Amino acid sequence: MMATTAAPALAPASDLRELTLRGILLGAVLTVLFTAANVYLGLRIGITFATSIPAAVISMAVLRFVRGATIQENNIVQTIASSAGTLSAIIFVLPGLVMVGWWTGFPYWLSVAVIAIGGVLGVMYSVPLRRALVTGSDLPYPEGVAAAEVLKVGNGVGGVEENKRGLAAILVSSLVSAGYALLTQFKLVAAEAATTFRLGAGGTTLSGSLSMALIGVGHLVGLAVGIAMFVGLLISWGVLVPWLTAATPIAAGTGLEDHVGGIFRSEVRFIGAGTIGVAAIWTLLKIIGPISRGVTSAIAASRARRLGGQDSLALTERDLPIGIIFGTILLSMIPIGLLLYGFAQTGPIATNPGPTLGLSIGYILIVGVIIASVCGYMAGLIGASNSPISGVGILSVLGISLILAALFAGTVDEAGTQSLVAFALFVTAIVFGVATISNDNLQDLKTGQLVGATPWRQQVALILGVLFGSVVIPPILDLLNSAFGFQGAPGAGENALAAPQAALISAIAQGVLGGSLRWDLIGIGAAIGVAVIIVDEILRTGKRKRSMPPLAVGMGIYLPMGLTLLIPVGAALGYFYNRWAQRSGNYEFKERLGVLMATGLIVGESLFGVAYAAIVAGAERAGLEESANVLALVDEFPLAVPLGILVFAAAIALLYLRTKAQASAPLPGGDTDLPTQAAVR
Repeated sequence: MMATTAAPALAPASDLRELTLRGILLGAVLTVLFTAANVYLGLRIGITFATSIPAAVISMAVLRFVRGATIQENNIVQTIASSAGTLSAIIFVLPGLVMVGWWTGFPYWLSVAVIAIGGVLGVMYSVPLRRALVTGSDLPYPEGVAAAEVLKVGNGVGGVEENKRGLAAILVSSLVSAGYALLTQFKLVAAEAATTFRLGAGGTTLSGSLSMALIGVGHLVGLAVGIAMFVGLLISWGVLVPWLTAATPIAAGTGLEDHVGGIFRSEVRFIGAGTIGVAAIWTLLKIIGPISRGVTSAIAASRARRLGGQDSLALTERDLPIGIIFGTILLSMIPIGLLLYGFAQTGPIATNPGPTLGLSIGYILIVGVIIASVCGYMAGLIGASNSPISGVGILSVLGISLILAALFAGTVDEAGTQSLVAFALFVTAIVFGVATISNDNLQDLKTGQLVGATPWRQQVALILGVLFGSVVIPPILDLLNSAFGFQGAPGAGENALAAPQAALISAIAQGVLGGSLRWDLIGIGAAIGVAVIIVDEILRTGKRKRSMPPLAVGMGIYLPMGLTLLIPVGAALGYFYNRWAQRSGNYEFKERLGVLMATGLIVGESLFGVAYAAIVAGAERAGLEESANVLALVDEFPLAVPLGILVFAAAIALLYLRTKAQASAPLPGGDTDLPTQAAVR
């Protein structure tokens, strides 16, 4: 995995500006912009973008004109915006209540309460994990490290010449990344290259999203994760898809491409979910020791604070007091119980709500710990943007659906089953709030560790981000539901939004409670997960201490190839670049410049994603048809795919060559010394 020691963490002074009113207000404004963009893109194409780096860039651009701005203050802004932007992944569950016909819209205060409580629980569950998975772990945290590098370079951390080259590395790769993304929207080059072909008696697809951000993520996560994801891709598209397409006759009027895609969505993803489930349980068992030590350390820190006051702890070790954490978690169960009770006033649960509500609250309480741990680990492994958060949603809805199926087996009619499905989705929405925020929280805390932030202030900022996001998301959902509707929902029109994750999670609940779920597929996935765990343990005990993270293999199976293929490619490029840096001297500076170049690839595409979402939204308001293609210069360009591959490959090659040239040029003597803290206020 990539080392993160090249850019030392900063030590803050006690009088630094950090959690300020202006930072909170700026974070709130960015929350509205980024959350709206993420909700729209997530519902239309099933993809959301990470908001931490764009927020950091915008924050620095704004606060540089304000007197006394600090790197820690900019970090608070990106923390608020990123937590709210990540919380928008709740769209992977809530629209399911409309799709199954239980809701016709999104009741505002009920939706706000579900999103806010789940998000706050996510913060509380993941705070004790900081010591275990951030400060006491070698997980790469690609987006957390990238955001920290952006903040450091933007605030002048590093020698003059090093800082100059670092800024240039980020700027150039950002412009190239955003430029290619713009060309894809012009339709002059392809956003994805894909081909479907026969393989044996079945078929498969070879596809890759031409996304420079994925190359950057791969560079940052390292070779072990990249290889593991590639193994998952081979299992999924080289074995499972050909086998299952051969075993399933093609429906009349269906082409091979649609047949392969349908088999992947309806069968292979369930196998991937089984692999992720087993890998998640194993990961939890392996990290339960560090987690317990982290909780013990948090309790000891709280005791030291009571005995010696705040000054007895270093600023960078001051979390929210563990008593507040546990108290908030337990008190949250009261409003959760009231929400569940109010939701279950109709249907079979209403006749005897006690057992169902008790088990549901216990489920949220216990599963929240597991999900926070697993999601935090996944974010540390490959980043919050690329974590299969919908896979966690599948496992969550599967668990509560099994509980309901056991309680009401054979006692409900079709209408009662619909009521239970809706209740399962409602519980999952709360649990999913925990998943989304814990997926983001530790990434932000990693950024904070590297820039010398005070943990408790950052944790307060995360809670503020959750609250801001929770009041913004429901009206956006209502607006999109009124304008387009969701595919599969009663009365949905031709332009209905796909909301693919919500459709899949709803189908899981309906499958379990209706008795039609393919348990054999999940079992196959679980068996694959066990086999990968055995291989990983053998590799770890070998002489060279290699690894094959089981969760990364599960992600490779579960996620579409187009979203993951370039991560292993980026990991390989990063590996060879770092090997060159190790052989050629001045390794830390050269490695850091590579990190900054990779960071720029993520920054450019992320910022373009924000701008593009705003353009599409404007086109929607103007009543333009095909608003998603508002920037297209041509309807169809025959050379888009070959030209795209050529331009993409050439751009990546030139960026790496440029970075190597900049890293090899000599630095003035002593120029890489870090400045004092006072110099970066």
